[in-house]
Amino acid sequence: MKFTTLAGILSGIAFILIILFRPGHTTESHPPADFTTGSEKVGKDSVPIRRTIRKFDMFLRDSLHGTGCIGAAATIFYQDNIVYTLTHGVKRAGTKDSVDRHTVFRLASVSKGFAGVLAAILEEEGIISMDDRIIEYLPAFRLKDSVNTHDLAIRHVLNHTSGLVPHAYDNLAEDGKTIKEIIPELARAEIAGIPGQYYGYQNVVFSLIDTLAVLKTERDYGELVNRKIFKPLGMKDASMGYRGLVWNHNVAFPHDRINGEYHPLPLNTGYYNLLPAAGVNARIDDMGKWLAALLGFVPKKLDTAVIRLISTPQVCTPLKRNYTRFWDPIEARYYSYGWRIFDYKGIRILYHGGYVRGYRAEIAFCPEEKTGIAFLLNSPNRLASQVVPTFFNMYLEEHAAGLPGHTGQALP
Repeated sequence: MKFTTLAGILSGIAFILIILFRPGHTTESHPPADFTTGSEKVGKDSVPIRRTIRKFDMFLRDSLHGTGCIGAAATIFYQDNIVYTLTHGVKRAGTKDSVDRHTVFRLASVSKGFAGVLAAILEEEGIISMDDRIIEYLPAFRLKDSVNTHDLAIRHVLNHTSGLVPHAYDNLAEDGKTIKEIIPELARAEIAGIPGQYYGYQNVVFSLIDTLAVLKTERDYGELVNRKIFKPLGMKDASMGYRGLVWNHNVAFPHDRINGEYHPLPLNTGYYNLLPAAGVNARIDDMGKWLAALLGFVPKKLDTAVIRLISTPQVCTPLKRNYTRFWDPIEARYYSYGWRIFDYKGIRILYHGGYVRGYRAEIAFCPEEKTGIAFLLNSPNRLASQVVPTFFNMYLEEHAAGLPGHTGQALP
């Protein structure tokens, strides 16, 4: 960042001082001034992304302090680089143990994106097909309707068009039942339509991919994700399940708000019995590597055919406005395999959010613009729902001139 006048120098110093010495400041930004990562720098001609990041950084810092978040981490990937990483607060309220780039959070339903990618990898390898029917793997599998029993395929499991009523038997999962124990109970689940007809979000049915993948590969689901995704992409602290969380010495504890104040909760096993739906743990640096792969920058590790498959809409999703209340009007909404897809202001965004008690996680990326963002939080509040749309709105404002179909004006 260059300043060519005395006024420019003074304003630059003032900006940095405000960032570094803001009251109550507990964040570590990498970096706050020129947005470099190690020896890599955003190109000198990338003025729009610099402006975007600077605006977003100020929004995020203000919001983190304003909402009283205990601990958080964010990262932004642009073109071929991590251009921004911020960590905030502490791992556990009442301590001085700061969140850093290696602190592990739960991803909750952001885990579904990993399941979708794993299934796409297995299809590319010829191990499974999205058209394989569940009864081909589990001959005793039964649903309430014989048509659904016979026709339910892997694609329906992963794109939430099983035909079952939404969130079928989440209560059993919350009671600690394993997927093996819940599968026989699905014969009593209410049916809303035939497979492929309606979108109905699931956790239990989605997690059938665990059983199916294990049957075809004779490998544990967690081992498959580790071998096919975590290790190839260098996601060193990413893990599956409760054991993977508690064995890490650098963990953000979950928090719940009681009478207006956040209180730490113990690490717990909630929804770890459904690994594809909610079983991934990761640090913010891992999420940066995940974004790089999803955006096509490590094709030898994550094939472009896999990215193309998960980026292809499978079903329209008429989400309630409350779910996307911080977005401007979305032109079209779909679901693919573990990913939501939004057509938004002339671009296509793949997105997913996740919540499990005490944690929130958000991830989104735009293949056309080669940019993405991830946000992890151990003290859930509305900020998690604001981060992704705020970033993309700022990005689109600054890049308006070069985006087809976008009519916004670039900021001065």
